[in-house]
Amino acid sequence: MKTKELYSRRKFMTASGALGASLLMPQIGNGSQTTFPRLVNDSIHLFGKREGYGEQISILISMMDWMRFVILRDSKGLSQKEVDFLLDGNSNSIGALLMHLAATERYYQIDTFMGISKSKLGYGVEERVWQAASNLGDAGRKTFKGKPLSFYLDKLAEVREFSKTELKKRNDDWLMEYTNFFGNQPTNNYCKWFHVVEHESNHNGQIRFIKSRVV
Repeated sequence: MKTKELYSRRKFMTASGALGASLLMPQIGNGSQTTFPRLVNDSIHLFGKREGYGEQISILISMMDWMRFVILRDSKGLSQKEVDFLLDGNSNSIGALLMHLAATERYYQIDTFMGISKSKLGYGVEERVWQAASNLGDAGRKTFKGKPLSFYLDKLAEVREFSKTELKKRNDDWLMEYTNFFGNQPTNNYCKWFHVVEHESNHNGQIRFIKSRVV
């Protein structure tokens, strides 16, 4: 690669990184706030201000909505066979993975929306079922079979609706509040909720792979 070309790419990456940091970091000092553009024609691909949410929470909601759009797109129209299919005796079904996504988000609701008990966030499902969804393995294989796709999608929707309702009650300062969490290291609410998004991305790859292997 020519030196000039390499230098140009480095300049671009440096500028891109600076731009990303400026969008994600809250304004400090004089109290001024970044203003993000509103959605154009309700495009989910335009990350920005969302009605009723703070500026930084809007970015979080943008990411949550986009990743959930992908999950629903790749799960649309799955047959019962596809929902329950196991690659082998140690694998997870698509249904179990979808419920696992709902369970993970529920966990972060309980962790970050302080004072909210598990019983309040039952969503019509017994705690043992949520535990099976969280841990997967044998418990997941026994629990999540024979249930229609709508069961899993309904739980995903119920859990997400609660998350978005609660996030409307919180401001950008709340996103930056932290506890010792990942690796017992200081971890703020922004990181925890970004993990909800990243977690869906990770398992969506598994869902797509399982779909391609159904026989």
